[in-house]
Amino acid sequence: MLILGIESSCDETAAAVVEDGERILSNVVASQVLTHEKYGGVVPELASREHLRKIVPVVDEACRRANLSMAQIEAIAVTEGPGLIGSLLVGLVYGKALALSLGKPLVAVNHIEGHIHAVLLENKMERRAGKDVAEVQLPAVALVVSGGHTSLFRVEAGTPQGGILSPLFSYRRLGQTRDDAAGEAFDKVAKLLALGYPGGPVIDRLARFGNPEAIEFGRIKMKGNPLDFSFSGIKTAVLYRVRGTALAAEAEERRAWRRTRGRADGDDLRRQCSQATLDLVASFQNAVVRDLVERTLLAAETERVGSILVSGGVACNSLLRQRFYAAAGARRVFFPSLALSTDNAAMIAAAGYYRLGAGFRADSSLTAHASLLI
Repeated sequence: MLILGIESSCDETAAAVVEDGERILSNVVASQVLTHEKYGGVVPELASREHLRKIVPVVDEACRRANLSMAQIEAIAVTEGPGLIGSLLVGLVYGKALALSLGKPLVAVNHIEGHIHAVLLENKMERRAGKDVAEVQLPAVALVVSGGHTSLFRVEAGTPQGGILSPLFSYRRLGQTRDDAAGEAFDKVAKLLALGYPGGPVIDRLARFGNPEAIEFGRIKMKGNPLDFSFSGIKTAVLYRVRGTALAAEAEERRAWRRTRGRADGDDLRRQCSQATLDLVASFQNAVVRDLVERTLLAAETERVGSILVSGGVACNSLLRQRFYAAAGARRVFFPSLALSTDNAAMIAAAGYYRLGAGFRADSSLTAHASLLI
Protein backbone atom coordinates (compact mmCIF):
# COMPACT_ATOMS: atom_id res chain seq x y z
CA MET A 1 0.00 0.00 0.00
CA LEU A 2 1.29 3.44 -0.98
CA ILE A 3 0.50 6.01 1.70
CA LEU A 4 1.01 9.75 1.45
CA GLY A 5 1.86 11.20 4.85
CA ILE A 6 1.35 14.89 5.69
CA GLU A 7 2.87 16.51 8.80
CA SER A 8 2.46 20.17 9.84
CA SER A 9 2.22 20.13 13.62
CA CYS A 10 4.78 22.87 14.31
CA ASP A 11 7.26 24.60 12.00
CA GLU A 12 8.12 21.89 9.46
CA THR A 13 5.96 21.39 6.38
CA ALA A 14 6.47 17.76 5.43
CA ALA A 15 5.12 15.15 3.02
CA ALA A 16 6.30 11.62 2.30
CA VAL A 17 5.30 8.50 0.44
CA VAL A 18 5.84 5.19 2.26
CA GLU A 19 5.15 1.73 0.91
CA ASP A 20 3.68 -0.91 3.23
CA GLY A 21 4.78 0.98 6.32
CA GLU A 22 8.43 0.07 5.84
CA ARG A 23 9.87 1.53 2.65
CA ILE A 24 10.35 5.27 2.15
CA LEU A 25 9.85 6.32 -1.47
CA SER A 26 10.18 10.03 -0.70
CA ASN A 27 10.47 12.25 2.34
CA VAL A 28 10.32 16.02 1.83
CA VAL A 29 10.66 18.57 4.64
CA ALA A 30 10.49 22.35 4.24
CA SER A 31 12.11 24.03 7.25
CA GLN A 32 11.06 27.35 8.76
CA VAL A 33 14.22 27.89 10.83
CA LEU A 34 15.17 31.11 9.03
CA THR A 35 11.66 32.50 9.61
CA HIS A 36 11.72 31.97 13.38
CA GLU A 37 15.43 32.31 14.14
CA LYS A 38 15.37 36.02 14.94
CA TYR A 39 12.61 35.46 17.50
CA GLY A 40 14.44 32.65 19.29
CA GLY A 41 11.44 30.34 18.97
CA VAL A 42 8.44 29.43 16.84
CA VAL A 43 5.90 32.20 16.23
CA PRO A 44 2.58 30.37 15.69
CA GLU A 45 1.02 32.85 13.28
CA LEU A 46 4.13 32.95 11.10
CA ALA A 47 4.32 29.15 11.16
CA SER A 48 0.74 28.87 9.88
CA ARG A 49 1.39 31.30 7.05
CA GLU A 50 4.52 29.41 5.99
CA HIS A 51 2.59 26.12 5.96
CA LEU A 52 -0.03 27.72 3.68
CA ARG A 53 2.73 28.75 1.28
CA LYS A 54 4.55 25.43 1.25
CA ILE A 55 1.98 22.64 1.67
CA VAL A 56 1.06 22.30 -2.02
CA PRO A 57 4.62 22.35 -3.46
CA VAL A 58 5.88 20.03 -0.71
CA VAL A 59 3.19 17.40 -1.38
CA ASP A 60 3.78 17.71 -5.13
CA GLU A 61 7.51 17.25 -4.62
CA ALA A 62 6.96 14.16 -2.46
CA CYS A 63 4.95 12.55 -5.25
CA ARG A 64 7.49 13.60 -7.88
CA ARG A 65 10.41 12.09 -5.94
CA ALA A 66 8.42 8.88 -5.46
CA ASN A 67 7.77 8.85 -9.23
CA LEU A 68 4.05 8.60 -8.61
CA SER A 69 0.98 10.51 -9.67
CA MET A 70 -1.62 11.55 -7.11
CA ALA A 71 -3.96 8.92 -8.56
CA GLN A 72 -1.51 6.17 -7.59
CA ILE A 73 -1.59 7.12 -3.91
CA GLU A 74 -3.77 4.57 -2.11
CA ALA A 75 -4.38 6.37 1.20
CA ILE A 76 -3.56 9.59 3.01
CA ALA A 77 -2.31 9.85 6.60
CA VAL A 78 -2.33 13.23 8.27
CA THR A 79 -1.27 14.53 11.68
CA GLU A 80 -4.29 15.23 13.88
CA GLY A 81 -2.37 16.58 16.88
CA PRO A 82 -0.84 17.52 19.23
CA GLY A 83 0.77 20.72 18.03
CA LEU A 84 0.06 24.33 17.12
CA ILE A 85 -3.60 24.50 16.15
CA GLY A 86 -3.11 26.80 13.16
CA SER A 87 -0.26 24.72 11.80
CA LEU A 88 -2.14 21.46 12.28
CA LEU A 89 -5.19 22.75 10.46
CA VAL A 90 -3.23 23.59 7.31
CA GLY A 91 -1.97 20.04 6.81
CA LEU A 92 -5.15 18.38 8.04
CA VAL A 93 -7.53 20.39 5.84
CA TYR A 94 -5.31 19.87 2.80
CA GLY A 95 -5.14 16.14 3.52
CA LYS A 96 -8.93 15.95 3.85
CA ALA A 97 -9.38 17.79 0.57
CA LEU A 98 -6.98 15.46 -1.21
CA ALA A 99 -8.68 12.35 0.18
CA LEU A 100 -12.11 13.63 -0.85
CA SER A 101 -11.06 14.68 -4.35
CA LEU A 102 -9.15 11.45 -5.01
CA GLY A 103 -11.68 9.17 -3.34
CA LYS A 104 -8.97 7.70 -1.11
CA PRO A 105 -9.19 6.62 2.54
CA LEU A 106 -8.00 9.10 5.14
CA VAL A 107 -6.46 8.20 8.50
CA ALA A 108 -5.60 10.49 11.40
CA VAL A 109 -2.29 9.98 13.21
CA ASN A 110 -1.10 11.20 16.59
CA HIS A 111 2.17 13.10 16.14
CA ILE A 112 3.73 11.40 19.18
CA GLU A 113 2.78 7.96 17.85
CA GLY A 114 4.49 8.99 14.64
CA HIS A 115 7.75 9.61 16.51
CA ILE A 116 7.58 6.12 18.00
CA HIS A 117 6.98 4.64 14.56
CA ALA A 118 10.01 6.52 13.23
CA VAL A 119 12.16 4.12 15.28
CA LEU A 120 10.24 1.06 14.06
CA LEU A 121 10.37 2.28 10.46
CA GLU A 122 14.13 2.85 10.60
CA ASN A 123 14.68 -0.59 12.11
CA LYS A 124 12.66 -2.29 9.36
CA MET A 125 14.48 -0.37 6.63
CA GLU A 126 17.88 -1.30 8.02
CA ARG A 127 16.99 -4.98 8.21
CA ARG A 128 15.54 -4.91 4.68
CA ALA A 129 18.84 -3.45 3.52
CA GLY A 130 20.68 -6.41 5.03
CA LYS A 131 22.33 -4.47 7.86
CA ASP A 132 23.40 -6.44 10.91
CA VAL A 133 20.98 -4.85 13.37
CA ALA A 134 18.76 -6.41 15.99
CA GLU A 135 15.00 -6.37 15.51
CA VAL A 136 13.01 -4.20 17.88
CA GLN A 137 11.35 -6.44 20.43
CA LEU A 138 8.07 -5.38 21.98
CA PRO A 139 7.02 -4.57 24.64
CA ALA A 140 9.46 -1.70 24.88
CA VAL A 141 9.85 1.63 26.65
CA ALA A 142 9.77 4.66 24.35
CA LEU A 143 11.16 8.12 25.16
CA VAL A 144 9.75 10.85 22.92
CA VAL A 145 11.84 13.95 23.54
CA SER A 146 11.58 17.16 21.52
CA GLY A 147 10.84 20.85 21.77
CA GLY A 148 7.19 20.18 22.56
CA HIS A 149 7.24 16.76 24.22
CA THR A 150 9.14 14.80 26.81
CA SER A 151 7.24 11.62 27.64
CA LEU A 152 7.82 7.97 28.44
CA PHE A 153 5.54 5.20 27.14
CA ARG A 154 5.23 1.47 27.34
CA VAL A 155 4.69 0.22 23.78
CA GLU A 156 3.06 -3.13 23.09
CA ALA A 157 2.00 -4.99 19.98
CA GLY A 158 -1.62 -6.02 19.44
CA THR A 159 -3.03 -9.22 17.98
CA PRO A 160 -5.37 -9.92 15.04
CA GLN A 161 -9.03 -10.06 16.00
CA GLY A 162 -12.28 -10.48 14.08
CA GLY A 163 -10.81 -10.71 10.60
CA ILE A 164 -8.96 -7.38 10.76
CA LEU A 165 -5.95 -6.33 12.72
CA SER A 166 -6.92 -4.82 16.04
CA PRO A 167 -5.02 -1.68 17.12
CA LEU A 168 -1.58 -3.07 16.33
CA PHE A 169 0.21 -0.98 18.89
CA SER A 170 -0.94 0.16 22.31
CA TYR A 171 0.68 2.83 24.44
CA ARG A 172 0.61 3.46 28.16
CA ARG A 173 2.06 6.72 29.41
CA LEU A 174 4.60 6.14 32.16
CA GLY A 175 5.83 9.68 32.71
CA GLN A 176 5.88 13.16 31.20
CA THR A 177 7.31 16.60 31.74
CA ARG A 178 5.48 18.70 34.29
CA ASP A 179 6.68 21.97 32.78
CA ASP A 180 9.21 22.59 29.99
CA ALA A 181 10.02 19.89 27.46
CA ALA A 182 13.73 19.12 27.17
CA GLY A 183 14.02 20.71 23.73
CA GLU A 184 12.22 23.81 24.99
CA ALA A 185 14.78 24.12 27.80
CA PHE A 186 17.60 23.88 25.25
CA ASP A 187 16.00 26.63 23.14
CA LYS A 188 15.45 28.95 26.13
CA VAL A 189 19.00 28.57 27.44
CA ALA A 190 20.37 29.19 23.94
CA LYS A 191 18.20 32.32 23.66
CA LEU A 192 19.37 33.55 27.08
CA LEU A 193 23.00 33.16 26.02
CA ALA A 194 22.40 34.55 22.47
CA LEU A 195 23.63 31.34 20.84
CA GLY A 196 21.00 31.07 18.13
CA TYR A 197 17.98 28.97 17.22
CA PRO A 198 17.20 26.11 17.35
CA GLY A 199 19.04 25.77 20.64
CA GLY A 200 19.52 22.01 20.78
CA PRO A 201 21.93 21.62 17.84
CA VAL A 202 23.98 24.71 18.69
CA ILE A 203 24.38 23.70 22.35
CA ASP A 204 25.32 20.19 21.27
CA ARG A 205 28.10 21.60 19.07
CA LEU A 206 29.44 24.10 21.61
CA ALA A 207 29.26 21.70 24.57
CA ARG A 208 32.04 19.61 23.03
CA PHE A 209 34.47 22.42 23.88
CA GLY A 210 33.33 22.82 27.49
CA ASN A 211 33.76 20.87 30.71
CA PRO A 212 30.50 19.03 31.53
CA GLU A 213 31.58 18.70 35.16
CA ALA A 214 32.44 22.37 35.65
CA ILE A 215 29.06 23.17 37.23
CA GLU A 216 27.07 20.72 39.31
CA PHE A 217 23.37 21.39 38.81
CA GLY A 218 22.39 18.45 40.98
CA ARG A 219 19.87 15.70 40.36
CA ILE A 220 16.32 16.71 39.47
CA LYS A 221 14.09 15.39 42.26
CA MET A 222 10.42 14.63 41.62
CA LYS A 223 7.63 14.13 44.12
CA GLY A 224 5.06 11.54 43.16
CA ASN A 225 5.83 9.77 39.92
CA PRO A 226 9.61 9.18 39.67
CA LEU A 227 9.28 8.81 35.88
CA ASP A 228 8.05 12.39 35.40
CA PHE A 229 10.42 15.07 34.15
CA SER A 230 10.95 18.73 35.02
CA PHE A 231 13.41 21.04 33.30
CA SER A 232 12.22 24.50 34.39
CA GLY A 233 14.39 24.37 37.51
CA ILE A 234 17.63 23.75 35.66
CA LYS A 235 16.71 26.43 33.11
CA THR A 236 16.15 28.89 35.98
CA ALA A 237 19.45 27.84 37.57
CA VAL A 238 21.22 28.82 34.35
CA LEU A 239 19.40 32.17 34.37
CA TYR A 240 20.52 32.94 37.95
CA ARG A 241 24.10 31.93 37.15
CA VAL A 242 24.13 34.37 34.19
CA ARG A 243 22.09 37.31 35.48
CA GLY A 244 24.18 40.28 36.65
CA THR A 245 27.50 38.62 35.79
CA ALA A 246 30.13 38.88 33.10
CA LEU A 247 28.30 36.06 31.30
CA ALA A 248 25.30 38.36 30.82
CA ALA A 249 27.46 41.13 29.38
CA GLU A 250 29.13 38.60 27.11
CA ALA A 251 25.72 37.38 25.91
CA GLU A 252 24.69 40.94 25.03
CA GLU A 253 27.89 41.42 23.05
CA ARG A 254 27.23 38.15 21.27
CA ARG A 255 23.65 39.22 20.54
CA ALA A 256 24.89 42.45 18.95
CA TRP A 257 27.49 40.49 16.98
CA ARG A 258 24.81 38.12 15.71
CA ARG A 259 22.68 41.06 14.55
CA THR A 260 25.53 42.23 12.34
CA ARG A 261 26.53 38.76 11.16
CA GLY A 262 23.12 37.12 10.80
CA ARG A 263 23.24 33.33 10.98
CA ALA A 264 26.50 32.12 12.56
CA ASP A 265 27.55 28.59 13.34
CA GLY A 266 30.64 26.54 14.01
CA ASP A 267 34.01 28.09 14.72
CA ASP A 268 32.85 31.71 14.34
CA LEU A 269 30.28 31.31 17.10
CA ARG A 270 32.66 29.36 19.34
CA ARG A 271 35.20 32.16 19.13
CA GLN A 272 32.51 34.51 20.49
CA CYS A 273 32.09 32.32 23.60
CA SER A 274 34.33 32.43 26.65
CA GLN A 275 35.42 29.20 28.29
CA ALA A 276 33.02 29.98 31.12
CA THR A 277 30.10 30.03 28.65
CA LEU A 278 31.26 26.80 27.02
CA ASP A 279 31.53 25.14 30.44
CA LEU A 280 28.05 26.37 31.33
CA VAL A 281 26.36 24.95 28.24
CA ALA A 282 28.30 21.68 28.58
CA SER A 283 27.23 21.34 32.22
CA PHE A 284 23.62 22.22 31.37
CA GLN A 285 23.50 19.63 28.59
CA ASN A 286 25.12 17.05 30.85
CA ALA A 287 22.45 17.54 33.51
CA VAL A 288 19.54 17.30 31.04
CA VAL A 289 20.93 14.23 29.29
CA ARG A 290 21.71 12.52 32.60
CA ASP A 291 18.12 12.98 33.75
CA LEU A 292 16.65 11.71 30.47
CA VAL A 293 18.82 8.61 30.49
CA GLU A 294 18.37 7.77 34.16
CA ARG A 295 14.57 8.05 34.15
CA THR A 296 14.26 6.09 30.90
CA LEU A 297 16.45 3.27 32.23
CA LEU A 298 14.40 3.27 35.44
CA ALA A 299 11.24 2.92 33.35
CA ALA A 300 12.76 0.02 31.41
CA GLU A 301 13.73 -1.69 34.66
CA THR A 302 10.32 -1.08 36.23
CA GLU A 303 8.48 -2.38 33.15
CA ARG A 304 10.94 -5.27 32.72
CA VAL A 305 11.51 -4.68 29.02
CA GLY A 306 14.63 -5.33 26.98
CA SER A 307 14.19 -2.62 24.30
CA ILE A 308 14.32 1.17 24.57
CA LEU A 309 13.15 3.43 21.73
CA VAL A 310 14.28 7.06 21.64
CA SER A 311 12.88 9.57 19.15
CA GLY A 312 12.05 13.24 18.69
CA GLY A 313 14.27 16.18 17.81
CA VAL A 314 16.40 15.92 20.96
CA ALA A 315 17.21 12.33 19.97
CA CYS A 316 19.68 13.93 17.51
CA ASN A 317 21.80 15.04 20.47
CA SER A 318 25.18 13.29 20.26
CA LEU A 319 25.72 13.10 24.03
CA LEU A 320 22.26 11.59 24.56
CA ARG A 321 23.05 8.82 22.08
CA GLN A 322 26.44 8.15 23.62
CA ARG A 323 25.07 7.97 27.15
CA PHE A 324 22.21 5.66 26.22
CA TYR A 325 24.47 3.23 24.40
CA ALA A 326 26.97 3.28 27.26
CA ALA A 327 24.42 2.83 30.06
CA ALA A 328 21.93 0.42 28.49
CA GLY A 329 23.78 -2.72 29.54
CA ALA A 330 21.96 -5.83 28.32
CA ARG A 331 19.09 -3.77 26.96
CA ARG A 332 19.03 -2.68 23.33
CA VAL A 333 18.56 1.02 22.52
CA PHE A 334 17.13 2.05 19.16
CA PHE A 335 17.32 5.51 17.61
CA PRO A 336 16.05 6.61 14.20
CA SER A 337 18.39 8.36 11.79
CA LEU A 338 18.77 12.10 12.29
CA ALA A 339 16.37 12.76 9.38
CA LEU A 340 13.65 10.64 11.00
CA SER A 341 14.27 11.96 14.53
CA THR A 342 12.99 15.45 13.79
CA ASP A 343 9.46 16.16 12.51
CA ASN A 344 8.84 14.41 9.20
CA ALA A 345 5.97 12.87 7.27
CA ALA A 346 7.48 9.41 6.71
CA MET A 347 6.77 8.55 10.35
CA ILE A 348 3.17 9.73 9.91
CA ALA A 349 2.70 7.56 6.82
CA ALA A 350 4.25 4.55 8.60
CA ALA A 351 1.99 4.92 11.63
CA GLY A 352 -0.96 5.50 9.30
CA TYR A 353 -0.32 2.21 7.51
CA TYR A 354 -0.88 0.24 10.71
CA ARG A 355 -3.89 2.29 11.73
CA LEU A 356 -5.46 1.62 8.32
CA GLY A 357 -4.72 -2.08 8.76
CA ALA A 358 -6.49 -1.95 12.10
CA GLY A 359 -9.61 -0.58 10.44
CA PHE A 360 -9.33 3.09 11.40
CA ARG A 361 -10.73 5.65 8.97
CA ALA A 362 -11.42 9.36 9.29
CA ASP A 363 -14.25 11.27 7.65
CA SER A 364 -15.06 14.89 6.90
CA SER A 365 -15.67 15.63 10.59
CA LEU A 366 -11.97 15.17 11.38
CA THR A 367 -10.45 18.24 13.02
CA ALA A 368 -7.18 19.19 14.70
CA HIS A 369 -6.53 18.81 18.43
CA ALA A 370 -3.71 20.91 19.85
CA SER A 371 -3.47 18.89 23.08
CA LEU A 372 -4.26 15.45 21.70
CA LEU A 373 -3.26 12.63 24.07
CA ILE A 374 -1.94 9.23 23.11
